[in-house]
Amino acid sequence: MKNKMSSSLLTKNNVGKISEEDRLLQKDYLEALKSFARLTYESVYVIDYEKMTFEYVSENPLFLAGHSPEEVLNMGYEFYFKNVPEDDLELLTLINNAGFDFFEKLPGEEKKQYSITYDFHLENKDGKLVLINHKLTPLFLTSEGKLWKAMCIVSISHHKNAGNVYIYKQGADEIWELDLVNNVWRKSEKPKLTKREIEILQLHAQGLTINQIAEKIFVAPDTVKYYRRRIFERLGVSTIVEALSYAVNSKII
Repeated sequence: MKNKMSSSLLTKNNVGKISEEDRLLQKDYLEALKSFARLTYESVYVIDYEKMTFEYVSENPLFLAGHSPEEVLNMGYEFYFKNVPEDDLELLTLINNAGFDFFEKLPGEEKKQYSITYDFHLENKDGKLVLINHKLTPLFLTSEGKLWKAMCIVSISHHKNAGNVYIYKQGADEIWELDLVNNVWRKSEKPKLTKREIEILQLHAQGLTINQIAEKIFVAPDTVKYYRRRIFERLGVSTIVEALSYAVNSKII
């Protein structure tokens, strides 16, 4: 079963020939990426779709599943097959196929404005499963518009289950959610929050309690609770952690 999934994961995006002009465009970019990785708690890595391997893996431990960055680099895509449960490998195959089908229909350089986010489990060396959120966006396209290299950001998921597949376009209000049952993308609008609701989310992100927020914006604690309930309803979540995760991923805050 895993060999079949391996083939699907590895062959959906056919990069084709890389020109010398294409190669010159990505000269020395890794130094900037390494600097970014030093500034974030999230794991950062780069997929090279020409070689079907990882070009860079940061030292941030979340994505490593107990391995060293060098070990993950050497494993390449085999890392997924060794550290992702079989059910989630099937999910990744579905996401891979649907994502590239979506991507292929986009015009030229516009492809760089899109990113995809989804959740799946990683299994650590001790057998513990961790649900991670995976964000992927194009770094380099070939002159023919094929996805050559992509940057991936890994953080802890605040959902309860794998899936939760969304595509976002930079600067746009539309989002696309993958219907995993029917394998189709469904377009919708990002939820809109009022200025006050965004302010309260931002204050929560700073670590303030309900009482501290109330004091800071000169309202009663019950008023803050009212705004929180409205935020939860608008975003379709049930906790402030989920609300913050949704708002950050959707670029609402």
